[in-house]
Amino acid sequence: MERIQLSVLGLSASPASNNAYALILKEVEGNRRLPIIIGAFEAQAIALEMEKVIPPRPMTHDLLKSMIDSFGAFLSEVLINELKEGTFYAKLIFEDMGLEIDARPSDAIALAVRCNAPIYVSDDILEETGIAPQSEEEGFDEARDDSAMEQEEQSKKPRTKMDHLQTMLDKAIKNEDYERAANLRDEIKKLLETS
Repeated sequence: MERIQLSVLGLSASPASNNAYALILKEVEGNRRLPIIIGAFEAQAIALEMEKVIPPRPMTHDLLKSMIDSFGAFLSEVLINELKEGTFYAKLIFEDMGLEIDARPSDAIALAVRCNAPIYVSDDILEETGIAPQSEEEGFDEARDDSAMEQEEQSKKPRTKMDHLQTMLDKAIKNEDYERAANLRDEIKKLLETS
């Protein structure tokens, strides 16, 4: 299984769900994004560590890191290794102890940022669910005027449902609405499979 390293690009509130956030992971040596919907608690745990905010009392992920350190263990990496029915699965890998522990990706990543452990995803999962911003894919000239782009987009009417979905996907990525982008990506995939 080929693995691809990811980094945490950021978090954004999910407009479609209360108390849900989109955790955006980015391919380290590429431009694809992997959006994962996570809960508010896990989003807070990741954000606090990324911002180097120390809460007055340790949070659950801080406690887990303290336990890992106390037992002399070393979190070698986090691997997002499976996708079943739209749900991601991950493993905490402790190479020095020969352990692989199942975890939710949100918890695994909250620990990874605390332990400075690399985050990987299996290539087939990123291939299936990754989103590549169209502007980077096609060598988009970022210096173009936004208003000119909007006028150009309005003059281009989608010819097919696929064109319409692709236009909506591009707009969702541009607006960093990664949850919507993931849903549109899935809809495009279903459309391709039925045609």
